[in-house]
Amino acid sequence: MGQKVHPIGFRLGITEQHRSRWYATKHEFGDLLVEDQKIRRHIHKQFRFTGIAKIEIERAAGTVKVIIHSAKPGLIYGKKQARVEKLREDLFKLTGGREVAIEVREVKRPELSAQVVAESIAEQLEKRSSFRRTIKRALELTMSAGAKGCKVMVSGRLGGAEMARRETQMQGSIPLSTLRAKIDYGFAKAVASYGSMGVKVWIYLGEEFSEDDRHGAHAQARQAP
Repeated sequence: MGQKVHPIGFRLGITEQHRSRWYATKHEFGDLLVEDQKIRRHIHKQFRFTGIAKIEIERAAGTVKVIIHSAKPGLIYGKKQARVEKLREDLFKLTGGREVAIEVREVKRPELSAQVVAESIAEQLEKRSSFRRTIKRALELTMSAGAKGCKVMVSGRLGGAEMARRETQMQGSIPLSTLRAKIDYGFAKAVASYGSMGVKVWIYLGEEFSEDDRHGAHAQARQAP
């Protein structure tokens, strides 16, 4: 099961929360969903190399709040916050004149963010770095930062080879089927002169609920009348 579902979507409501938080009627839902996707694509396109871990969107009373989690928030703000103001104007037009509020939060441990790690690997692959050395370095940095497990999968024409293939390296454990396990997942695409390569990263950050808590909950349930 863990290999066939999205690791984050599988844990929504358990160890993860929704990236888009709003309510809409049946007629508006589809349009707002597409609008959210356009907002995310625009931000990723404009600030690709700023280490964006995730983008959260909240809507209330005609206002759109965009929360950007970035490892380099200074690059998003720009000089005298010029870049973030330009982004606010772009999103104002993109949302059809809705008021847009932008909040940038710093990712203090980028080595533990799967999306940031995946984009870092993709950036190095585009610069024609050795894929094995790049993957090994990323694994070592993530594990030394305190992760309990990390897996990196790179697929495509690795090293400019004629035949596309897949290379996977892993350290520690990745319990994908354990719902209480906090698994961060990230995907990035590297575009090279000889083709595109996909990078997938899984990072195991520990369990949300300890074994003692789980056994205590079962004991209370048995004692309940």
